[in-house]
Amino acid sequence: MLFRFAILGFAVAAAFTSQPDPLAAQEVVDCIVARVENDIILLSDVRALSRYQQFLDGKSESDDQILNRLIDQWIVRTEADASHSPRPSEADIDHAVNRVRNSFASGQEYEERKKQAGLTDQDVRAMAASQLYLSNYLDSRFRSSVQIDPKAVEDFYQSAVLPRAKARGQEPPTLDAARDSIQDALIEKGINQQADQWLKESRQRLHIEKFLDAGAK
Repeated sequence: MLFRFAILGFAVAAAFTSQPDPLAAQEVVDCIVARVENDIILLSDVRALSRYQQFLDGKSESDDQILNRLIDQWIVRTEADASHSPRPSEADIDHAVNRVRNSFASGQEYEERKKQAGLTDQDVRAMAASQLYLSNYLDSRFRSSVQIDPKAVEDFYQSAVLPRAKARGQEPPTLDAARDSIQDALIEKGINQQADQWLKESRQRLHIEKFLDAGAK
């Protein structure tokens, strides 16, 4: 799910727009940084997504990179809404929030980074819900069309699993033991590739205007 998280793990900027960004407020109240069809993306959306990236990784991308992610998110969200994609259940959101929490070395680090980013527990839950909604849509749209050749599983085992175990000084799993996890990884890779191509083609069909440089000054 690496690609989907690369795009959609940060697909929750709108969840933060109700909370002011003190740094952004000192620079500019707010402004439009992009138009996608008849919708707009605000500088506050970019700032909010930057805060979430800081929370997850301790750093954030450039404003232009973040804006591109927001445009991709708009595309996925619009398609998901149009297809009446189901919203994640409360149990699924709980599980996603726990995954986020467990990605930190400790509960203390999680709380400290959340505080530094200016996020609340409600923000994190909103992030998880949005993330799941968009990621689930991509999965439902592309998974059925991904076919994995058994030879690809064996090649991945030889080129990735064995060298990684050797580098870590660990005993590698057998091919049979690793087969299911390898197949899952290859399916995710296939979904990622198809989603990437779909997003590129979708961008070409849409009317997109970007004003970030002017708005950020």
